[in-house]
Amino acid sequence: MPRITSRPITRHLPSLLGALIAVGPLSTDMYLPAFPAIAADFHDIAAPQYSLAAYFTGLAIGQMTQGALSDRFGRRTPLLGGLILYTLASLGCALCWSVDSLMLFRFLAALGCSAGVVIPRAMVRDLADGPKAAKLFSQLMLVMGVAPIVAPMLGASIIQFADWRFIFVAAALYGVLALAATWAYLPDTLPPTRRLRTGPTAMLIRYTGILRERAFITHALTGAFTSACLFAYLAATPQIFIGAFGWSSLGFAALFGFNSMAYIGYSQLNPILVNRFGIAPVITWASVILLAACAILLIFALTPHGPLPIMAGLLLSEAGFGLIQPCAMVGALSRHQAHAGSASALLGTMQYSAGAIAGLTVGILANNSALPMALTMTISALAAALAATLRPSLTFAHAET
Repeated sequence: MPRITSRPITRHLPSLLGALIAVGPLSTDMYLPAFPAIAADFHDIAAPQYSLAAYFTGLAIGQMTQGALSDRFGRRTPLLGGLILYTLASLGCALCWSVDSLMLFRFLAALGCSAGVVIPRAMVRDLADGPKAAKLFSQLMLVMGVAPIVAPMLGASIIQFADWRFIFVAAALYGVLALAATWAYLPDTLPPTRRLRTGPTAMLIRYTGILRERAFITHALTGAFTSACLFAYLAATPQIFIGAFGWSSLGFAALFGFNSMAYIGYSQLNPILVNRFGIAPVITWASVILLAACAILLIFALTPHGPLPIMAGLLLSEAGFGLIQPCAMVGALSRHQAHAGSASALLGTMQYSAGAIAGLTVGILANNSALPMALTMTISALAAALAATLRPSLTFAHAET
């Protein structure tokens, strides 16, 4: 692989990219405490999970388009357009009148939000590779990790004093702030000379070529099945802790925030472990940890003993989420600098497709117990571990600082 010459990474860039990626978890996590209220409002226990599955489906579809657009027109323009769509669709969620309308606006919000998910990852690949990219991804996760801590607390606070629809008004306000920051401060990391001027047929051929590359597909599948575990957890825990265990929305938000802090801690441990052992061993051992955590959850779900064992299993699973995802991203994008936007789009599409299936599965099986979540997570973790065993060896170029 040729030596990569990176453009300078300014001090504020990781924070700004992390804040943009945080649009995704903010849109998901802020309304989690409102799941019981949404279910009661629409008289359907599975309504929140259906809306979450629609959101993940929108993210999966939207990233295919956003990745190609960002390779063709640069990173800034598609990102600005996506944030505008996200903001307007979030307002639509606040005005929805049925489960179907909520699903539609969540789907449209995700189409816009997908730009904030896929394009910052491609920008990281524009700037760095190997351990340096893993470090930058971990810095992004440190910033975006604030969202899963703050967002449920904010959502829980809103529903203490107002209708759950105001949660989506707050999401729209964040979209406005992200749009303003992108317009004012975000440079375009893809110069015109490196943009791909190709049509739909060429894009399809490019996607096919990326999917056929072994390093991409194995790392992407590892990350996708790990995401399925995470999204099953997101879809199920509000009904488990608020609905089944009778926790308050603020109590659930506190638990979710604590787990998110654990996720941040694990993701920040990632660069240390990568520098010491390498990317491949970190993925291997983290996959084993995730599978063990999910198996423990399944045992506790089959033999209920209250919330504490479930909490412990979920806390351990955060190690798998925090350690696998940054390394899987680097491994999947390692051989695709020339079309990082398209590769990042495929990576995100696979992750959120798996998440949509996991969320829908949990919704269909929902029974106010932890068993649907634990079973879905265990199957997904097993698939992630199997995909991890098929990865090829990789040699990374060291990007210049």
